[in-house]
Amino acid sequence: MSKAYAGHVAIEDISISVPEGTIFGLLGPNGAGKTTFIRIINQITGPDTGKLWFNGERLEEKHLGLIGYLPEERGLYKKMKVGEQALYLCQLKGLSKKDALRKLKYWFEKFGIEAWWNKKVEELSKGMAQKVQFIVTVLHEPKLLILDEPFSGFDPINTNLIKSEILELKKKGTTIIFSTHNMGSVEELCDHIALINNTRVILEGEVKEVRSRFRTQTYNIDFNGSVMQLSASLGTYGELIEHGPEGDHMDATVRLVNGATTNQLLGNIMRTVEVTGFKEIIPSMNDIFIQAVEKYNQDKVSV
Repeated sequence: MSKAYAGHVAIEDISISVPEGTIFGLLGPNGAGKTTFIRIINQITGPDTGKLWFNGERLEEKHLGLIGYLPEERGLYKKMKVGEQALYLCQLKGLSKKDALRKLKYWFEKFGIEAWWNKKVEELSKGMAQKVQFIVTVLHEPKLLILDEPFSGFDPINTNLIKSEILELKKKGTTIIFSTHNMGSVEELCDHIALINNTRVILEGEVKEVRSRFRTQTYNIDFNGSVMQLSASLGTYGELIEHGPEGDHMDATVRLVNGATTNQLLGNIMRTVEVTGFKEIIPSMNDIFIQAVEKYNQDKVSV
């Protein structure tokens, strides 16, 4: 799929498959093309080339009632009362007034915001308005839920509240596209990711598999002994990267070399020092994000 505006390419040859019932992280720097992709899914705009499929059917207007979208830029009318506006937005999604009132009562009580019903939106903080919009987004029980920076404006307590609700929705079978810059949330919530940079998908896969792909064969070792003893014990199996200050209990980072296994490395080390801890250092999603973008940009320049 591709989309351009007045000579500016927004996305180019993007092909993404979102597994049903999963949380799919849509990642990328500002201007990478994420928002354009989301706008196409919501049929706010159309692609120049390519097609979208929804539950085995080509995406059409009839599917919009099965999609919930929480944009990063909030769209509540400031002068309207909270309850009045929530009811109006729910009815736009096809709910009857009776069903909308029943479900809104449940969600307002669940979030402890019953007292906001007759307040004007302009009286609410950003986080409060975010809660209301989240409720309106999920109230019609969408099959596909698109969340763009859903934790923006929330304190840690309310962030955890929304995270719990997202995981609960996933349990019930909702497919969720989660667009964010918060890599910690990606590791905590997402099953799969796609990283878009400069209009193209440059990295895609299951989160565990992607992290494994970027393994560096480095390990943190806690031990009793000296750095000199540890260094000498590595032999041809490892190299010392760094270590903490000398003391009764030491820690160091080592990297496997020459195709060695962890058993070979540990076998050598334990003959010389007492190992009290051994753990692989796996790159975080934040590190992977930076590495992938930098590598793509370097490769593009070299070409």
